[in-house]
Amino acid sequence: MGSDIGDIVGRDVVSFSEMQNRCIAIDGNNTLYQFLSIIRQPDGTPLKDSSGRVTSHVSGVFYRMINLLEEGVDPVYVFDGKPPELKSDTLDERREVREKSREEWKKAKKEGRTEEAYSKAIRSSRLSGEMVDESKKLLGLMGIPWVQAPSEAEAQAAYIVQEGGCWASSSQDYDSLLFGTPVLIRNLTITGRRKLPGKDEYKEVEPEKIVLQNLFDELSLNREQLVDIAILVGTDFNEGIKGIGPKTALKLIKEHGSGQEVFKQEGFEIDGYSEVREIFLNPDVTDDYDLTPSEIDREGVVEFLCEERDFSSDRVVKGLDRLEKAVSELRHQTTFDSF
Repeated sequence: MGSDIGDIVGRDVVSFSEMQNRCIAIDGNNTLYQFLSIIRQPDGTPLKDSSGRVTSHVSGVFYRMINLLEEGVDPVYVFDGKPPELKSDTLDERREVREKSREEWKKAKKEGRTEEAYSKAIRSSRLSGEMVDESKKLLGLMGIPWVQAPSEAEAQAAYIVQEGGCWASSSQDYDSLLFGTPVLIRNLTITGRRKLPGKDEYKEVEPEKIVLQNLFDELSLNREQLVDIAILVGTDFNEGIKGIGPKTALKLIKEHGSGQEVFKQEGFEIDGYSEVREIFLNPDVTDDYDLTPSEIDREGVVEFLCEERDFSSDRVVKGLDRLEKAVSELRHQTTFDSF
């Protein structure tokens, strides 16, 4: 989930026209979780093939990446590697939440409480290594490049943007800002009309853009101070100070200048403070990546989705036609713009 600092982060709605012909590094694991959560039947059951294997993730990769490419966005996926040791407690907690939600989902579904079942099912989503491998395979068949991060995908995506390989990174988590991405796009793959949890209401979800330097200017902060705010609130790598939210943390950092001074003056203590700071400010990243798109393997996509995963061949072929057209237009436009 990342650090909950959204209340102090200014963001603007961004149109797809502004993102046209621009490369965006997508937090792969974060995005696949979204697909697993959202692409479900009304009672919360994920899409499955005839063998009972979940297919929500590959459905999201195929159809939503086609939509993005048709909008002129040039996607690159970045996948998590080995998580830092300090993240183990967070991963254990998430596992417990998933297991509890899964039991509650089964109970609600059995009792016919469809809306509650769907809500519980969303929180029960589990992304397996096999699902990640299947997504990587499909991306390769579609010609979309992907990068294996040595550790946190958000850190690697931020590094790629810093190095000029992409224009922005995309994730729902604000950790991307802590890792130093110059531009963060939220809601990139979940745009459209979405039902509000527990309500018979809908809202329109639109892409949002956060420019890191603008955030620093608005809050009169630097990156080290933003990281300290997140640590006070709590991150995936540490528990925050009880009762301190982002606005209070911002006030404390602006008053004292740094996390260390806050601890000294206010009597707080956070185990592993220096190590958490290091994870964000000097993350484990690699230069071993290639952002060059490859050719679309139509036969490979049809075999993978239709023959192995029971997708409708008619829909997949139509999707491939759209994909080829979108890629052709994007590559032509990108080449044209370079002159």
